[in-house]
Parts: sequence; C-alpha cells; structure tokens
Amino acid sequence: MMLTCPTAQSLLAAAPSSPRTLDFAVVGLNHQTAPVSVREQAAVPVQGAQVLYGTLQDYADEVMVVATCNRTEVYLAGIRGAPEAAFNQAFRGEFGEHLYLHQERDAVRHLYRVVAGLDSLMVGETQIQGQVKRALAEAAGYGSTGTLLNKIVQGALATGKRVRSETGLSDRVVSVSSAAVELAREVLGDLQGRTALILGAGETAELTMTHLKAAGVSDVLVVNRTEERARTLADRWGGRTCPYQELQRALPQADVVIASAATPHWVVQGADAEQAIRERAGRPLFFFDISMPRILAPDIAEVSGAHLYNLDDLNSIVAQNLQWRRSALPHAEAIIRESAADLMRWHLTREAQLRRHAAAVLAG
Repeated sequence: MMLTCPTAQSLLAAAPSSPRTLDFAVVGLNHQTAPVSVREQAAVPVQGAQVLYGTLQDYADEVMVVATCNRTEVYLAGIRGAPEAAFNQAFRGEFGEHLYLHQERDAVRHLYRVVAGLDSLMVGETQIQGQVKRALAEAAGYGSTGTLLNKIVQGALATGKRVRSETGLSDRVVSVSSAAVELAREVLGDLQGRTALILGAGETAELTMTHLKAAGVSDVLVVNRTEERARTLADRWGGRTCPYQELQRALPQADVVIASAATPHWVVQGADAEQAIRERAGRPLFFFDISMPRILAPDIAEVSGAHLYNLDDLNSIVAQNLQWRRSALPHAEAIIRESAADLMRWHLTREAQLRRHAAAVLAG
C-alpha cells in the first residue's frame, strides 16, 4: 500500500539503493582544440544569450555558459540529452573534433582547473576567476542554476582562490592583454615614445592600458562605441579619447592598435589600414586583435606596411609563461585533486541522506 504513495514513489526515484553517478558534464572548445577561426563561431552573441540559454535548457535542468576570448564551454547538470548535440544546437554549427567532453568527476576537475587558471592560454591568469563568477550570476538570471551547479561552481571559485594564494601562480599577473603587449614589444622593440590605440573600454581594455603604460607607452588613444566609457578609462590612466565615428582619423596617429571589443562586425578593414598607412607616409602599423570574435578584418594582413596578429600568435609568450610557472604546477594540481575529492564526498553524503530520508518515510 505504501508503494502507491506518490511521496514515497518520488523519494524512491530520487534515492536508489546505490549512489548515483554525479550528473554533471562540460562540453566545449578552447585554444588547445580549435583555432581562432573556429572559436569565434562559438562566441556568445552580444544580444543572444537568452536564446542560447533557452536552447540549452532543453538538454539539462541546470546550465552555465563560460565564454572568454580563448574558450566557450557549456556546463550541464540534470542532463537530458547528448552534451555535444546541445552545444552544436545552441551555437548552430557542427564542431566535431574541436569539442571535448568531460563527465562526472572529470568535469568537476576540469572546471576547477579552469578557474585556477591552469587551463588558460596564459597559465595562472586571474581574469578567469571573475569571468566564471559572472557566468554563474548570468545563469542564475536565466533560471538555469540549482543545488548541484551552484555547489560545484562555488567549490571551483574557492579552489581557484586557494591555488593562487598557496602556489605563487599569481605572483606575476599575466593575461591575454599582457601577452599582446609583450608581443608588441617583441615586434616593435622598445615601446617608449610609441602611440597606441585601444579599441574597446571593458575589463580587457583596461588591463591592456595598464600593461601599455608599464611598457613605457605614454600616448594612448581609447576608442569605444560608448564614448563615456572610453573617457572614463582614458582619464583614469592619462590617455586620450577619440569618437568612435572618427576612428579612421585616429588610426594614422597610432603605431600599434590593440582591439579588445565585442562587436558583430569588422571595425577596421584592409581599406582602412591602407588609408592610415598612406597618411603615415608609409610607416608601418601593427594590429593586435585579442577580441572574440575578431573585429579586425583578415584582409588587413594583405596591406603593405600593415602587420596583423591575433590570439593564435601568442604562442611564444605562452611558452615563456609556462617555463617560469612550471615549478608551481604540481602543488596546484594536488589542490585540484583534493578539492574534487571533497566535492565527490559531498555528493555521496547527499545521496546517503536522500536514501535515509526515503527509508524513514517508507517505514513510517
């Protein structure tokens, strides 16, 4: 008679006789599995996050999307379909061999490594911590978070903080923007006396500004679609602004252009670069595009005197970054393993509590 009770039946379904596997997975691509031309196809549209989450929620009860300049990942809990199909459907493509899939404990460990900066292009970078925190808040705003996803992500954030404080991985702040400035220094030589133009005024643009200033660049132009944000950034660091509509007028003043904005179209094209170099009397102009998707058109590279670099051109800087951080990696990985084991113990304890509760209801 008890077995026909709806409450008892639901508890039995939620608490089987043996512990369930952790119903958690991540599917995505990053700088290690896909070139920039593929990664930008999986960039989150500027105004398209709501539609994206709507599609993904057909495949899982809980969803979080982490999208940066070097990765797009979908985290799923309460999974109802193939994670790869969810990714392809959401981003309207077939990403095939570029995708990786991690499940259960491996998915937990992957997220913990991501937040700790161990899976970043620049190992140990700190931006990813804030990016994942914001991703969780965005997911909550779309009603796609719950107990499991929240627990895992909060554990990842705590683990990332612990890795940085205990291993020294954050002793030297590194980021994609710092790598771009370092590459600019390798290409141009001494940056002192140079003029730089930053396209964008967000967090990455501000980091770029700090690294340019540290490298000795005294004259920095900031161009952004929202002029007020450009002015705020420029005033904070002693730069100048130029209205977005007058970008073509500003280009000839720059020796180096670093783009880190989010727009759905090319902001600078080959013809723009050609005109700028003509006004510079043939002096070369260097472009570094660290946006995702890219906003500097590939045909810039075809213009005589124009030199175009993107995220995939940072490999030499990445190698240097890995070399001096290598000694801290074993300790960091040990912290990740310990934290992942703690999460799995929480999962098993939670399952045991569900089973005890179900048994008590049935016995009563």
